[in-house]
Amino acid sequence: MRQIIDFMRRLDADNDREWFDAHRTEWQGVRKRIADTAERLIAGLSSFDPSVRGLRPQDCTYRIARDTRFSPDKTPYKNWVGIFVCPRGKKSGYAGYYLHIAPTGDPLLGGHMLVSGLYCPQPNVLRSVRDEIFDNGAAFAATIEAAKGFALDRTNVLKRTPAGFPSGSEYDALLRQKDFCLEKSVTEEFLCADDMIERAVAEFRRTQPFLEILNRAVRYAYEEMS
Repeated sequence: MRQIIDFMRRLDADNDREWFDAHRTEWQGVRKRIADTAERLIAGLSSFDPSVRGLRPQDCTYRIARDTRFSPDKTPYKNWVGIFVCPRGKKSGYAGYYLHIAPTGDPLLGGHMLVSGLYCPQPNVLRSVRDEIFDNGAAFAATIEAAKGFALDRTNVLKRTPAGFPSGSEYDALLRQKDFCLEKSVTEEFLCADDMIERAVAEFRRTQPFLEILNRAVRYAYEEMS
């Protein structure tokens, strides 16, 4: 893990194609370590969540190059590494477990994080999740409470109760969420520990009931679309 963190820190300090091309061989080694980390994380999560069994590292990792077409920031490479383990892979639209490695901070999360949840769901999926909360709010709230050490990210919320739901209900704050993510900051020492995978898996295990409810709502939405 230290090799990954060190490379990303140096890339952030000199984020241009000339530097990256000069260190491309080193990047190949770092990319292999990222894939190895993803493989071990998938195996650990699969021990208690069968929905992610059979995934490959390439199903859960991302390209280093940034898409700068519509961004004012034209730096060509990401200064973070993400591993997202969810049913059917990172592009499926399902909720999952996310390891975020960002040694210099970044606009997405700001540092090293463990995250479990559903980010930027499609409108029909978001409606399905809100229906689930409205019908089973106590069970959903209980899964958040049970994820000790994690906190619900409340940065992306509506100012008012969404259309179609009565205002002032007991779970109004949850209904106003636009993303559903439980977050836990971790240190560099955590990431570099020899038992990091085992510790991360133990942390993520507490969030599995939360993801189970989210993914039930995702499945309902997809079934209605078919």
